[in-house]
Amino acid sequence: MDSAELADVLATVRAFVREKVVPLELQIEADDAFPAEVIAQSAAMGLYGWAIPAEHGGLGLNAEQDALLAMELGYTTPAFRSLFGTNNGIAGQVLVNYGTPEQQREWLPKIASGEVVASFALTEPEAGSDPSGLRTRALREGEGEAAEYVITGTKRFITNAEMSDVLIVFARTDPQATGTKGISVFLVPTDSPGVTVGPHDHKMGQAGAWTSEVFFDSVRVPGANLIGGQEEAGFRAAMSSLNKGRLHIAAVCVGQMTRILDECTDYAAQANQGGRPIADFQLVQAMIADSYADLASSRALVLDSARRWDAGADRKLGPSTSKLVASEALGRVADRGVQILGGMGYMRESAIERFYRAARLFRIYEGTSEIQRLVIARQVLKGAHRQ
Repeated sequence: MDSAELADVLATVRAFVREKVVPLELQIEADDAFPAEVIAQSAAMGLYGWAIPAEHGGLGLNAEQDALLAMELGYTTPAFRSLFGTNNGIAGQVLVNYGTPEQQREWLPKIASGEVVASFALTEPEAGSDPSGLRTRALREGEGEAAEYVITGTKRFITNAEMSDVLIVFARTDPQATGTKGISVFLVPTDSPGVTVGPHDHKMGQAGAWTSEVFFDSVRVPGANLIGGQEEAGFRAAMSSLNKGRLHIAAVCVGQMTRILDECTDYAAQANQGGRPIADFQLVQAMIADSYADLASSRALVLDSARRWDAGADRKLGPSTSKLVASEALGRVADRGVQILGGMGYMRESAIERFYRAARLFRIYEGTSEIQRLVIARQVLKGAHRQ
């Protein structure tokens, strides 16, 4: 996509987010759901497929363009981006990067249009940021074209599972393997016999973004549903998708910080204490300055890392550093936001209160801050920072 087309997309999304979604935030929070018209309009705008290649019906945005779009999407409740985040990100990218041509032709156009919602079923009770503890099994029966896999296990915190049509399921095809070995990945239609999706979780924040447990009780899938047509590609596929997802989530954090800072500066200019707007008080100014510094540095890091991703120069160190820095910065900015608004920042009708609760999750999903530190350290010790 050229720069003029991208500018049009960003302007359209910015207007939609700020004029349509932002006014609905309290309703979304109360209902823990999005109005059907918002979902339909999002699909019509192409938001279910911005990162899917154009030949499969998507917009084909590169990493830098993806980051710029994520910053616009992040200006409102992060649950909005979650509606279509898995289609573009961790679920869709497994098919983009590892699917067979037949799998891509069958599924990617439907994923890009929003006809199909895809979920990324990796996390388990004993396998979160580190998938090496994965216990779900996929045992092969038969050979050749008659081969089937029987999947048994439990997944946890699966985004969009309750509304999904297909699950990208990671399971061990080698029951003797441990750690990162023996993991494969499958396309599993959600209506397959033996698949049970639990009710969506009641979370601390991010109302409207549904996560659920998913249970697989001897679920049979044909061998053709083995993504990539080969076993043991699952760990590589998961890590590749998660690395790009970390870059995207970091960009969403930038959008969240932008909104919080706007809320804070507007409030500080209008709220009076002692007959003066609190924006005149130097300690309030200091908090605003620190928040802007967190925002600006995070934005610069994310965009630089995205450009390096597109150039093929770095697809590990930059994404993990961006995710760590931006998610930790978001926590600080959200905390200052509550402090600047004082008692109003603690009220449920305040956008700052909702963003404060939502911010906490960014340091956990797509790999915790602790995992990011391990990835960063390992890459630096290998000399990746010198490149």
